[in-house]
Amino acid sequence: MTKRRSGRVALVVLDGVGAGEAPDSSDYGDRGSDTLGNLARAVGGLALPFLAGLGLGCCRPLLGMSCRKPSAAHGIARPRSAGKDSTTGHWEICELVLERPFPTFPHGFPQAVIGQFADLTGRPVIGNQPGAGTQIIDELGQEQYESGAWIVYTSVDSVFQVAAHEERIPVDELYRACQLARDHVLTGPYAVSRVIARPFAGVPGEFARTPRRKDFSVAPPRPTLLDRLAEIAVPRIGVGKVDDLFAGRNISSRHAGSNQEAYALIGAALDSLESGFLFANVVEFDQTWGHRNDVAGFYNGLTELDRALPAIVDRLRGDDLMILTADHGNDPTTESTDHSRECVPILVIGPRVSPVSVGVRATFADIGATVAEYFGLSPVAGDSFLAEVAPWVML
Repeated sequence: MTKRRSGRVALVVLDGVGAGEAPDSSDYGDRGSDTLGNLARAVGGLALPFLAGLGLGCCRPLLGMSCRKPSAAHGIARPRSAGKDSTTGHWEICELVLERPFPTFPHGFPQAVIGQFADLTGRPVIGNQPGAGTQIIDELGQEQYESGAWIVYTSVDSVFQVAAHEERIPVDELYRACQLARDHVLTGPYAVSRVIARPFAGVPGEFARTPRRKDFSVAPPRPTLLDRLAEIAVPRIGVGKVDDLFAGRNISSRHAGSNQEAYALIGAALDSLESGFLFANVVEFDQTWGHRNDVAGFYNGLTELDRALPAIVDRLRGDDLMILTADHGNDPTTESTDHSRECVPILVIGPRVSPVSVGVRATFADIGATVAEYFGLSPVAGDSFLAEVAPWVML
């Protein structure tokens, strides 16, 4: 165990920015998925000068990216938990490895589940089918508005999504319905990882989801990195949906409707945080572009990240560490519109960081183990690479 530190660690999860096939990708139907690699080939090479300088091209070979004198430590991590959703990925990053995946319902939910949800909320249900959210509201949005029913849908991931037009059903009522589903319906064998409120607005042919999405996650079954940091009174600040993914346990968060807003919130948090842990999720790579197979949008998002990072990195001081990583893949170049089982990149940035390779890590939990050791805790899952990237911390 290292001695307790009073510095800062910023862990930024680029949702869906995978770094290539995992050894078991084919078991998940994701053979050939390679979010960054396939994207690079689709656009004729990545032109991301700041990320290149950090060492993104050193994490793994990428078209358009060289690996010359990187300024950040670099590598990739393989997933070890069963599953490929955001909850599973974030939990594994925070040292909670799942042996069994969350239940999925690729053909819709049993009628007993739908009936109980309708009875508890006092509204009927339409849909109860898998599909992409934008497609579902295009198909059923008008019927929902006219009937006042809930649209319930799912995907290959472990989610129970409830959509309603904001002018037909108030958002607060939608949230209450999702909380009822979380607490009383989706339990036991039906305990999906997330219940997601999906409000939308607009008119037929122009329906669009609004930024007031809210996730209701199942609570982690064992302590996470966040719980352990709370026990030793390390301050914790969240940006994005990280609080939702941990059922609000020992993390609060300011939500962002876009990546640009997330970058601004990360910068503001670094301006205000004297010491402690900043945990951020940057959502649009997954939510806006990956799920819609929007190659151009995804690449534009990476260029926006490349432009935003210098101002964020300039806020790092002294012994600070910033870790850029991801929670799974969401390859916009494949036929699938869902998450992909992939490795994730690791970039460790800071004024005193040794720009070494941390290699191929056996689990995302190595990231959480590194954060834990920085703050003086012994890792409980995974192997820390703190001594490699910040040997001065160990003195």
